Amino acid sequence: MQALLGVLFHSLGGVAAGSFYMPYNKVKGWAWESYWMLGGLFSWLIVPPLAAWVTVPGFAEIITASSHQILFFTFTMGLLWGVGGLSYGLGIRYLGMSLGNSVVLGFCAAFGAIVPTIYYNIYPTEGKLSFTDMLASSGGQLVLLGVLICLIGIAISGKAGMMKEGELSEEEQKKSIEEFSLVKGLLIAVLSGILSSFFNFGIEAGKPLADATVTAGYNSLYRNNVTFIVILWGGLTTNFVWTTILSVRNKSYNDFVNKSTPITGNILFSALAGTTWFLQFFFYGMGESKLGNGASSWILHMSTIILTANLWGIYRREWEGVATRTKWTIIVGITVILVSVVLVGIGNSM
Repeated sequence: MQALLGVLFHSLGGVAAGSFYMPYNKVKGWAWESYWMLGGLFSWLIVPPLAAWVTVPGFAEIITASSHQILFFTFTMGLLWGVGGLSYGLGIRYLGMSLGNSVVLGFCAAFGAIVPTIYYNIYPTEGKLSFTDMLASSGGQLVLLGVLICLIGIAISGKAGMMKEGELSEEEQKKSIEEFSLVKGLLIAVLSGILSSFFNFGIEAGKPLADATVTAGYNSLYRNNVTFIVILWGGLTTNFVWTTILSVRNKSYNDFVNKSTPITGNILFSALAGTTWFLQFFFYGMGESKLGNGASSWILHMSTIILTANLWGIYRREWEGVATRTKWTIIVGITVILVSVVLVGIGNSM
């Protein structure tokens, strides 16, 4: 029953993450940095403490009582994840919901599942699985096979993107993806996928905060909500600095007072996108409390995002007008990624 609840919570988080960018598509007349900055304020600054206040009213005392070292490392992981989150938005901007999410999150899933085990090889920790432990067990070997297959799926998805670019004119590509750019998008997506996995590391670094939450008598289901606040401070720092630089450089700060645009609607859609973005972490934390922060939790979360984003990609007709062979290529790529997730989940349970 606990495992089923974990799957449910991770699935809800994945649906939220795979859907968050959709409200941004409704923003009219604003530069990317304007709506990303505003949405980010809700994602990283406004909604997280509200969620913590509702579920863990004493979250401020837990944070202030924590050691500076724990806060520093948790914040730093969030800072690096913030670069991944920033480039994630750019990856979707240039590749679209379907291809962008498949590439970004495939890399994110692979690195998020493997790198912590390498860390525990270097710094052994009781109760934590190292890379050597994985190699020595059949379950661990299955997890590694799943990660390898995941990377193969990413490569197939990338091939589909190249085929799409070769088949459609620039005008046709921009019908569904206004700023489609395969090379730029793939480079950004790889960077984003690697750095986005640092959110998983932030949860590990902030585990003492989660433990303190349970010790203080709060429901363990919400123990990660305190950790998220510190991680997301790091993400806020990275994103706010960069979007401010772009806003000044492009003078796009005028967007917020430009009456020729639907200001109220743009604010509401940006707020909705930002809030939906945070809900992925809220539900991930609940799922992690049931399944643990191992490879299965991380990849289950990633796979649901990939599946949801690709359904949105179909809805937005991002693959309309391409050859049947190209459509089958992206379908095979996505299927391979999802098969890899199943393998990782089975391996982790072993």
